[in-house]
Amino acid sequence: MANLNTKAKAENTYDAIVVGSGITGGYAAMELTAKGLRTLVLERGGPVRHVVDYPTARLHPWEAKYPRGKLPQAEMDAHYAMQQRTGYAVTEYSKHFFVKDDEHPYSETQRYDWIRGYHVGGRSLTWGRQCYRHSDLDFEANAKQGVGVDWPIRYADLAPWYDKVERFIGVSGQAEGLPQLPDGVFQPPMEFNCVEKAFKAKSEGKFPERRVTIGRAAHLTQPTAEQTALGRGQCQNRNLCVRGCPFGAYFSSNSATLVAAERTGNLTLRPNSIVTALIHDDKAGKATGVKVLDAATGEEIEFHADVIFLCASTFNSTWILMNSTSKRFPNGFGNESDQLGRNIMDHHLGVGAQAYAPGFEDMYYSGRRPNGIYVPRFRNLGDKATARSDFMRGYGYQGGAGRLGWDRDLSGSGVGATRKAALSQPGPWGIRLGGFGEILPNPKNRITMNHRVKDKYGQPTLTFDVALGENETAMRKDMKSAAAEMLEASGFQGVKELDGDYGPGLGIHEMGTARMGRDPKTSVLNAFNQVHACKNVYVTDGSAMASSACVNPSLTYMALTARAVDHAVDARRRGDL
Repeated sequence: MANLNTKAKAENTYDAIVVGSGITGGYAAMELTAKGLRTLVLERGGPVRHVVDYPTARLHPWEAKYPRGKLPQAEMDAHYAMQQRTGYAVTEYSKHFFVKDDEHPYSETQRYDWIRGYHVGGRSLTWGRQCYRHSDLDFEANAKQGVGVDWPIRYADLAPWYDKVERFIGVSGQAEGLPQLPDGVFQPPMEFNCVEKAFKAKSEGKFPERRVTIGRAAHLTQPTAEQTALGRGQCQNRNLCVRGCPFGAYFSSNSATLVAAERTGNLTLRPNSIVTALIHDDKAGKATGVKVLDAATGEEIEFHADVIFLCASTFNSTWILMNSTSKRFPNGFGNESDQLGRNIMDHHLGVGAQAYAPGFEDMYYSGRRPNGIYVPRFRNLGDKATARSDFMRGYGYQGGAGRLGWDRDLSGSGVGATRKAALSQPGPWGIRLGGFGEILPNPKNRITMNHRVKDKYGQPTLTFDVALGENETAMRKDMKSAAAEMLEASGFQGVKELDGDYGPGLGIHEMGTARMGRDPKTSVLNAFNQVHACKNVYVTDGSAMASSACVNPSLTYMALTARAVDHAVDARRRGDL
């Protein structure tokens, strides 16, 4: 029996293990395999093959079972009680990329919208693809303002890794020369439409500090040789991205990083593999592997490696750490600071303004651009002119202009020829600005393990206790009024302030539950994303973030991952792990 166990352990031993195959897991896998490490990627969800497993990518509207793909409310309530809070994501076209909440439940002390998908590629198949760099304004803010903990890195530490990631994934955008939004390595920007051009000219004329630019998006507008060699192509402006892109035009693990990793010959990808805990050797003082529950067979398996990357997404990586209790770590793996599971951040949204834009009725646009306009942060930039006394930090706007289409509300327009004539013409132009505001880290905003409520595999679940603070509430008032000011300055009509139903998590940018820091007494990870108390375990997804800034975070996750892999491979070579 001992010989059999030894053989099994040898067969299940790799140089590196990566938990998760999404934005960061795919990137870690690519970097590790490229550096020669035999790497096992464990994905809790099922397989998704690029192109082949995007079943609705080419489905026409008239081929859908339900009008506009909207699922019956009974089905939504039965299976997607939490996921439907997005209001747009879970449809007939995309439901296979989102979990069923009745199979993967969680509990709420206060509301939290945990939007997720379990499958190869994870949310890299459904993300919003907006890519912005954090600046030193963001990395220095905690230290200067006495909030949370100081980031153990600065912009200069991450800048070359931002460059590397942008070159590989492909980011279209416009350089603006703004210190609060560092420029990057861009492919040609997507174009404004006529109303957006007018908005930029008129709004900046009155508010020159409020720059209006095109979104920086992970869509190929001019693919490089490296990108086409992977089978990726130029964006076709279909704006059906949530279904999966058969052209590989937007970045995903399935179309890019996992493809590159597989081509090295060093990748083993194992779907349906739920990592339940890390294995820690108390004598050696390091992790030796992970415990896995096979989702298909129910078998419990152990895999072993010198280095382990947790990239399972913020709450799942934290769940693994919290579930990995032992004599060495009685309160969760690496949780000597009691910060594991705390400091949940998101970006608060659903607030801004909208208006109609008359005078452009003879103009239209080509295609359905999968991107919008962007207004970078213009509050609290470190000078008196932008300083606010009612809140710290700041926000940006995402939005755009467009014309209502054939599916607009035409009640009262008649039937037959009258209605057909109305449908044959586009509706009025409208424009909308939606704010994305920074949420401050707060140790009271947290998740805890719930051993009473189990998921479909019999595993404990999470309970959320998260709420906005006074700073975010004050910021939202300014987010509304400033957006309305810009639309009014542009001469648009019917300007209406918006403040919709927002619950923490709805930005789908969860962060902070295993934060980086300089002091092991107040943080979980060090400057290279290593667990302070166990140097061969790296955590590089959103759980590592010490603050949220006000920009979409996935680009920063990938840059942190690339930097951490480089450190891990060198440390392993030196024998430091």
